[in-house]
Amino acid sequence: MPKGLKEHYDNELRFYHLSLLNGNLSQAWHHLERSHIIGQSYPFEHTYSHWLMLKFGFRKKNVKEVLGQVVRLLVGGWKSFIDHVPTGNTGGSDVPPLKKMELPQDLSLILNQYKPI
Repeated sequence: MPKGLKEHYDNELRFYHLSLLNGNLSQAWHHLERSHIIGQSYPFEHTYSHWLMLKFGFRKKNVKEVLGQVVRLLVGGWKSFIDHVPTGNTGGSDVPPLKKMELPQDLSLILNQYKPI
């Protein structure tokens, strides 16, 4: 992952952790989804976002999320490795794994800066 893009990814993870500490679970999830969108083209970051989503599913005692994240952990990193990820997908079990989604405008601007030529 390019250094500048990694900074955006890491910021989303920081916001996630801060939101968790403040007990704002919906805001925490929002930042996990954003970390997923930023990191989904990179095997390590993609897998790590799903790992955090799995832990979040356990925290919320959400069986559907836990099971969905287990499946995503098994295949998500490979999808990144072969560059077969659906743009904008937020990564939660409430979204089909291969569904392309509209990018939030700010993330679109960020990701366009780091597109390979």
